[in-house]
Amino acid sequence: MDDLRDRLLVRVVAITRMRVHFEISALRATKWYEYALRFLFGGTITVVTGVLASHYGPVFGGLFLAFPAIFPASATLVEKHEREKKQRAGIVKTIRGREAAALDARGAAIGSVGLIGFAFTAWRLVPIWNGALALSAALVVWMTLSILIWLLRRHAFVRKGRAGAAPQLPPKG
Repeated sequence: MDDLRDRLLVRVVAITRMRVHFEISALRATKWYEYALRFLFGGTITVVTGVLASHYGPVFGGLFLAFPAIFPASATLVEKHEREKKQRAGIVKTIRGREAAALDARGAAIGSVGLIGFAFTAWRLVPIWNGALALSAALVVWMTLSILIWLLRRHAFVRKGRAGAAPQLPPKG
């Protein structure tokens, strides 16, 4: 039981130590068909949403605009790339890919809260403002909410001492 607790704590520390960063080499590592898969999946969702909006009206179609058109394909590709990277390093059994996909899901959830702000702002401003100006304001709301929530979440982890320092295990026995 102690071994299981130790392994879980190590995973929690590994997840909380991950930093947001951009790797240009990841663009080269992604195969052309993986981009095509993302494009096809996103395009299919967009077409289905348009057909539903045409048939049942814009309010019903709007419900499907929040569907994560790119996230499902991206999450599976992130998991696959991380797993392959560990296999090339000689590590056969790993959950690193699933952890990376889970972190993407966390980011998507935070972005979804921002999307609520975007939708609310657009809903209120599009009828009374110029469309481009209303959508620009909604974009600013989305970005502000998403970044603010990300920073608050990060601050909460740092404040509780979970980021950067390994947790102290209680003594055995």
